This record gives sequence, structure tokens and C-alpha cells, in this order.
Amino acid sequence: MTTTSDCLLLPILASKAAPGLARTLTRSRLDKWGYGHISDDAFLIASELIANAVTATPGKEIRYRCSRDIEGVLIAVWDGSPGSPRVRPVIEMALDTLDVSEEHWDDNGGRGLPIVAALAAECGHTPDPHGGKWV
Repeated sequence: MTTTSDCLLLPILASKAAPGLARTLTRSRLDKWGYGHISDDAFLIASELIANAVTATPGKEIRYRCSRDIEGVLIAVWDGSPGSPRVRPVIEMALDTLDVSEEHWDDNGGRGLPIVAALAAECGHTPDPHGGKWV
């Protein structure tokens, strides 16, 4: 993908605040490019990819990229983990089995990558020659 000069490439600390920061900065880019109509899908994709990177490399640097070309918008997240992204089994939840304790508040998911695959025109990952991967 050939990017334009207004590509957003942002190093972020892998923390709980990272998805919100990416959503805020993405909104202005999408509006500027005339892609406001896809903002809900783009926000969800960015949030899911960043949440996975935060889980893989907590407290480390991750990178968020939002760029465009003639084919559309690219959203990608880099993390330093050498492991490939894996779809976790989806946990069927019921109110009596849902664990909302502080130490397990986000362990009830497994839907992130399937959501990304459903919303994106394409998805996958690419190893970075300098280490880590782009998803």
C-alpha cells in the first residue's frame, strides 16, 4: 500500500489508554479524508488490534498506523511479540458464569480477531524485518 503524506503513524505505550487515543486521532483523519461513514467500523478494528497488542506486550511500545490509498483505509498495529496472532476459542457467556472480578475483567472475550475479519476487507499479519509483527 502506498501511503499519503498525511498517514498517521503513532508510537503508543501499550496501556489501557491506547485504544482511546487511537480512536480520537483516527476520527480527525477519517473526517479529513471523507471516510467518516466508516468510522464506527474503523474504531472497532483499531480498538481490537490495539487491545491484542497491549495484551501481547504490556507496558512496551506499540505502533498504530492509519493510512489511505486509492483502495481505501489501512489500519495496522505493530507489537514486538514474535508470536503470530491466534484466534482464541469464543467463550459462551451466561450471567452465572461471567467473571467480572478485577483480575479477570477482560478474560471473557475471544471475539476480537473474528470481529476484525468480519469488518475488514482484508486482514492478516506480516512479520516486521526489525522484529515483531504488523497486524
